[in-house]
Amino acid sequence: MTKDDCYQVGHITKTHGVSGELVLFLDVDNAAEYADIESVLLEVKGDLIPYFIESIAIVKGSRAIIAFEDVDTIEQAERLINCGAYLPLDNLEPITDETRFYFHEIVGYQIVDAEVGELGIVQGVYAMNAQDLIAMDYQGKEVLIPINSDIVRTVDRANQKLNVALPVGLLEIYMEEDSKVDGSPEKAESQGDSDSGDKDDTDED
Repeated sequence: MTKDDCYQVGHITKTHGVSGELVLFLDVDNAAEYADIESVLLEVKGDLIPYFIESIAIVKGSRAIIAFEDVDTIEQAERLINCGAYLPLDNLEPITDETRFYFHEIVGYQIVDAEVGELGIVQGVYAMNAQDLIAMDYQGKEVLIPINSDIVRTVDRANQKLNVALPVGLLEIYMEEDSKVDGSPEKAESQGDSDSGDKDDTDED
């Protein structure tokens, strides 16, 4: 099974105790939905390796203490730190609501702004604690679009388009930043924090 057949649910962050247990950060909306999984695929040196779960306990919201079969020592566990954790795409429930989407499914979609029209292509999504961000390739530059219901309106799956209403001046901020870096020693103004919006607008499970 390859990464194209899977979606990432999180990654191993550190060991827990001395008996081979690990901390798994679950980069999903509702970590509790993963409390009963029996196995997970870990990316080890570029390959996806199945690991069967002996026990898993969800703690502190998005973190889980997890024990794998045949990982019984801290030395074995340390080899898995920073490994990505994946599940098959078949595990996902299909979404039909045009206002909700899985993060992985919009990669490659065309961004269409309500005012400007077609902009760029979704390169990926950054799942952050404060604010999830869509990374769009616009005129060869990366533009970050906050994910909330005021900005990201609907997804057109049939035509692979994401309909948005960008805040006034967002594109100009990125264009001006590049122009100052390339042609002037003046520092670009730092971008202000955006409202995080509703996590319900997305479903990265």
